Amino acid sequence: MNALWLGAVPGVLIVAWAVRRFAARWPWLVTRALVLANAVLFAAAVSAVALLLTPDRAGAGTTAAAQAGTGGAGWAALLGAAIAVAGSSIGAAIAVAYTGAAALAALSERPELFGRAMVVVGLAEGIAIYGLIIAIILIGKA
Repeated sequence: MNALWLGAVPGVLIVAWAVRRFAARWPWLVTRALVLANAVLFAAAVSAVALLLTPDRAGAGTTAAAQAGTGGAGWAALLGAAIAVAGSSIGAAIAVAYTGAAALAALSERPELFGRAMVVVGLAEGIAIYGLIIAIILIGKA
């Protein structure tokens, strides 16, 4: 497994270097190639999920889960935890972007507002913490 990572890292670096080099000369070509690569990877991921969720494979998985004695609804809690963390992180990022920009603008005019500005930015970061707490609760129920 480690050999796979050791081989993949130089490959990723070479591809990143090539994309950067070609982007300077042909930005439209690089954009099209990256969009196409993204679409191909998305289609491959959707196909893999669809293949793994076919009835014969799903039946084999539930049989193995029943033999192991674990509940079958644990995946829903884990999926909910992932959605909670992702959604709250994206929401917190958007909130911090706007409140941070406004706080910097206010601080440039009146530096004595530092404490109030940081409280507002901290409240925006609290959104991510709430998502993390919900995820921990859901993982505990899985």
